[in-house]
Amino acid sequence: MGVTRLKRKDRKNKTTSRLEVQFLKLATNLEPGSRSAEKKGNQIAINNAALLKAAAAK
Repeated sequence: MGVTRLKRKDRKNKTTSRLEVQFLKLATNLEPGSRSAEKKGNQIAINNAALLKAAAAK
């Protein structure tokens, strides 16, 4: 059996829905929670502590 081609409106709907899903995935906001919270020993925290220490030493 041959591959059936989609009619123009169905092709448009397929593309539109795919792009919509992609847009929604990209547009999700990071909310404060377990996944977006910074870890305690994370590099930014370590760097900030080192900078504070260096500033205090001057």
